[in-house]
Amino acid sequence: MPTSAPHNKPHVSSHWATLIRRAILGGCVVASTSSMSVASANEPASAVSTSSWTQFHGPNSYGDAGSGTLPSTWSEDDYAWKTKLNARHVGSPVVAGNQVFLLDTATDPADKSMKLDLVSIDASTGDVLWRRSHPFEERHRHSRNTAASSTPVVHEGHVYFAYGDANHAELLAYDMKGEPVWSRDLGPWSGVHGFGASPVVIDSKLLLFNDQQSKSLEAWQTPGKSSMLAFNPKTGETIWETPVTSTRPSYGVPTTDGKQLICASTGDGVFGLDPETGKMLWSLKVFNKRCCSSPLVVGDLVIGTCGSGGGGNYLSAVRIPKSASDQPTEAFRITTAAPYVPTPAVKDNLMFLISDNGIATCIDWQDDGKKVWNKRLGGNFGASPIIIGDQLLAISLDGTAHVMPAGDSPSGAKSFDLGGPVGATPAFAEGRLFVRINDELCCLKTK
Repeated sequence: MPTSAPHNKPHVSSHWATLIRRAILGGCVVASTSSMSVASANEPASAVSTSSWTQFHGPNSYGDAGSGTLPSTWSEDDYAWKTKLNARHVGSPVVAGNQVFLLDTATDPADKSMKLDLVSIDASTGDVLWRRSHPFEERHRHSRNTAASSTPVVHEGHVYFAYGDANHAELLAYDMKGEPVWSRDLGPWSGVHGFGASPVVIDSKLLLFNDQQSKSLEAWQTPGKSSMLAFNPKTGETIWETPVTSTRPSYGVPTTDGKQLICASTGDGVFGLDPETGKMLWSLKVFNKRCCSSPLVVGDLVIGTCGSGGGGNYLSAVRIPKSASDQPTEAFRITTAAPYVPTPAVKDNLMFLISDNGIATCIDWQDDGKKVWNKRLGGNFGASPIIIGDQLLAISLDGTAHVMPAGDSPSGAKSFDLGGPVGATPAFAEGRLFVRINDELCCLKTK
């Protein structure tokens, strides 16, 4: 339902019963699993449990599993299991307990219509536990984007996800057994590159950055209205809705410094919101291009990037105001080999950037972004790098995996072919690496 009526009831009508009857069902999950809310974005990764990976880019947004091991190379024979999906998509998997969740598409055998599916997979065996289907009306999108482009989030026994098609955007909640809890129709969505927003839970609020396009419209488009939305995770009711500046859609997942929500977009740059009211506390318009990566909080800095397919990418580090009378300032900017789509990974004082055109760079964010090293990997990248133990993993769009030390030197880096394209960011939990390769989810058991 449109968010213009912010406190109206979420939809839990017979529409859901119809969806479930039409769903493609697998098995039934016996036990439900709960996960803690998102950690403070600048909490050390070592303090976060590696038993789950419940949101995009890991439990603290840093892409750091906190501990674990990763072999320097592996082959197809090393996977514990591989599960066939219906199509290749760029939405990433998440893990909670012994369940992996991701989005997929399907075709209804009755009328050949397209469906958007939430899929639950057993993390130990790769068996599909259940699959829930939702009507999906195809729309125009960027050639590297896909229908199932968003990443779910898991919180306290529920899994949440969003999607946008030619008709509307929708936010939905299920329990761990695949039973529907609530849904919210967010109204029409506009963006020439297609939908890609992923929800996150911070401070017991379910957040979705509903950023839309209002400039450089195609003939078939209508201007969209952008907002940051906060929902009650249990009921789906709107807690607050904050309008933001619409230009072109930004896809970054909001984060926190422990006191305020931190966001990044083309229209408002880097900005902070009051988590209780949604009031915009400050903003610094540092971006002149689209923001696809997610903002990261390190110390008192927010790191964000912007770019385009034609280049001109850059990274901006904005210092968070210390008080209401203080103003945000740009601490440093990196204009060489900066990422556009991939979100950087962080370990201690080091930040690892993977540019879309295949250059890996390590910077010291505590030392004004000083370059520690860089290395040309080759290829093009969309998936974000992650860190497992002391190893950095980056996978190119053509499926070339690069494993290198997550330290002050890339010495000993290894590169090898995974056998298919990769556009989704991997997940890691309980010693297992989950990688979406072409139309399969592959599990590499590393311990």
